[in-house]
Amino acid sequence: MAHDHNHSHAHHHHAPEIKAITKAFIVGIVLNLTYVFIQIVIGLKINSLSLLSDAGHNFLDVAGLALAMVAFQLAKSKATAKYTYGYKKASILISLLNAVVLLISIGAIGFEAFFRFQNPQPIPGKIIAIIAAIGIFINGISAFMFFREKDKDINVKSAFLHLAADALVSLGLVVGGILIFYTHLYWIDPLLSIIICLVIIVSTWSLLKDSLRLSLDGVPENVDIEKINSVILKNETIKSMHHLHVWAISTTENALTAHFILEENDLFQFEKVKHKLQHDLQHLNIHHTTFQVEIAECNDNC
Repeated sequence: MAHDHNHSHAHHHHAPEIKAITKAFIVGIVLNLTYVFIQIVIGLKINSLSLLSDAGHNFLDVAGLALAMVAFQLAKSKATAKYTYGYKKASILISLLNAVVLLISIGAIGFEAFFRFQNPQPIPGKIIAIIAAIGIFINGISAFMFFREKDKDINVKSAFLHLAADALVSLGLVVGGILIFYTHLYWIDPLLSIIICLVIIVSTWSLLKDSLRLSLDGVPENVDIEKINSVILKNETIKSMHHLHVWAISTTENALTAHFILEENDLFQFEKVKHKLQHDLQHLNIHHTTFQVEIAECNDNC
């Protein structure tokens, strides 16, 4: 009975977090979509590649936010007969897709910038600076909403990183716009769009690496195998261990399986330490554990 109570307690603890994150996603999506619309309309009107490439970049982040929100919801999906883990893994595949899409967009922006360098177009720097200043404000607010929860999930973290990078890019555009306004050096516009590309590459690369590793069932970033080994083998009852596997079920949950070798008379003792061991592993970011127990010495009486 007490166990039940414990479970519901843990459940309540997560509910407000999930509500807060979902709200942050929705507000972030609405604010950024509005901004993308403003950037496209004005970017086309004044023929600014830096504004248009930033609009493309921001639109991808909106798509990224929407994907991350879907992933976040899917990660909480219930198990079915066909999908015994639910659709949790979808959250990993989505963050992988997210990174790939961003990298493709960079190619397109870079290509256009190359042509603009050869033939810079006159553009009003003041308008670029004003629009970009709005971007700092919008991305800043959105990023701040994800700041508290960013270490709990790779998708929330990716949303935070994208928005923070966007705010920096907008700051760069403000400076660029002011420079164009005073110097009339119109090649600054395509140069800014190339800098934007570099910012996206840097911020996306680690996301691509992490999500690829999790897709291949690699050990997640937030898991320390050495620590897990020592926590398990600290137990007197466990003589040795093999087949230790750790992998990610979703962007927030990790699983572990291991084979333990015990003395026959330690079996009953192990039942007692098992729950403590599961609890200890929970603190090391392991949410699902499966232990297989084998008896060390097998005499004639097996």
